[in-house]
Amino acid sequence: MIPDALQFELLRGHASPLHHQLYLRIRDAILVGQLPPGARLPATRVLAADLGISRGTVDQAYGQLLAEGFLLSRAAAGTVVHPQLEARRLDPSPPSAAGPTPVLADSSEPALPRPFQLGLPALDGFPRKLWARLAGRRARALSLTGLNYPDPAGYPPLREAIVRHLALFRGIQCSADQIFITSGFQAALGLAVHALLRPGDPVWMEDPGYFRASGALRLAGARLAPAPVDRDGLRVDEAIRRTPDARMAYCTPSHHSPLGVALSLPRRLELLDWAARRQAWIVEDDYDGEFRYDGPPLPALRSLDRSGRVLYIGSFSKTLFPGLRLGYLVAPASEAARFAEACNLLSPAPSILDQATAADFLSQGHFARHIKRMRALYAQRRAALAAALQAECGARLRLDGQAVGLQLTAWLPDGEDDRAAAARLNARGLAGQPLSAFSLESGHPPALLLGFANVPAEQAPALARRLREALDAR
Repeated sequence: MIPDALQFELLRGHASPLHHQLYLRIRDAILVGQLPPGARLPATRVLAADLGISRGTVDQAYGQLLAEGFLLSRAAAGTVVHPQLEARRLDPSPPSAAGPTPVLADSSEPALPRPFQLGLPALDGFPRKLWARLAGRRARALSLTGLNYPDPAGYPPLREAIVRHLALFRGIQCSADQIFITSGFQAALGLAVHALLRPGDPVWMEDPGYFRASGALRLAGARLAPAPVDRDGLRVDEAIRRTPDARMAYCTPSHHSPLGVALSLPRRLELLDWAARRQAWIVEDDYDGEFRYDGPPLPALRSLDRSGRVLYIGSFSKTLFPGLRLGYLVAPASEAARFAEACNLLSPAPSILDQATAADFLSQGHFARHIKRMRALYAQRRAALAAALQAECGARLRLDGQAVGLQLTAWLPDGEDDRAAAARLNARGLAGQPLSAFSLESGHPPALLLGFANVPAEQAPALARRLREALDAR
């Protein structure tokens, strides 16, 4: 019988070979105690048949684990986890409010995505060969000036390409000198905080909300003011009642993180009016607004701003791939000089080669075509997983109907502990996260957040069954 710890899907066609994926899975299962010292592993032919791979692939994985001392061969008695190996158990408790618990990764290579992992685009859907060709062309053409310090605000052709993209797809009119390239969302948020906030300034934070944003704001010395969220997004009236003197509001209006709702037009106008009256700032995090499946993407909140109070943050982590570490901030025209000065001091922009490759990807039309393909792929994967979960877990889970983003919200019965449910998933190699880990205040209904971007449609039924079995386990 195959242990639960080895019941998982290998990613065929992934950059990481199958034997290395299997090696990582077994090694991590040993390190977290899912396979304790002395546990017997399946024979190579049995595991190969169960996973649908060659016996040689399993032999390679077992061989590496034997060489590193994780396994011990006992000839006819089979292969076992080394009995003298100290059980280095990780804390099996679910994520805290500081964010999801990280997965053990190989020291030389990022971990493969686990089923239902949040925050990742479909890595198997990215055109790696095209990107490699563009990157290689840029590297070969690197001149002496390309070895010098780059423009701290970002590579000018990339800034121009982003201006054109935002005008066409997000309804934002701006100039290139308002665009500041950063190494992802967090660097962009840090740039905004350094430029505009003082320690102790109150900041509205969506509740529930993106844990990395709340953590970064808290680390910068901001005083977080929870702003409740309902079906129409951030409750501006309640935020004003609680903290009318806030200096900044952080929000995800196109697709709330993590609930998936959109900020309604009346509340958008109410939020902009508050910011104009109070001379406060709004940070608009548009992390995956391009991915809407029942109509065109919603225009950005920034497109309605007439007072210059919205700082728009975009990222290529969801639209391209997170390993690129590339994002950008659109500053109000009145603050462009202040942000240019901050960039001179902080130098937030990433490698010039990565920026130049991204500029080519956008300006040559590859980006628009890629987004179109990914919308179709995500719509298919979302529908397949939703149907599979309904078939397997209809009595246990209520799915949110928001056809947007890269994750599903699965509501649990009232009174159930979503952190305990997430821990049971984690113990079986699944990566759903509890809604309570994203909450600043208690009292939110229990739910699991399930990423579907890396769940191929044909794997959805089997993964839904594993999820049901994990929820039923006690």
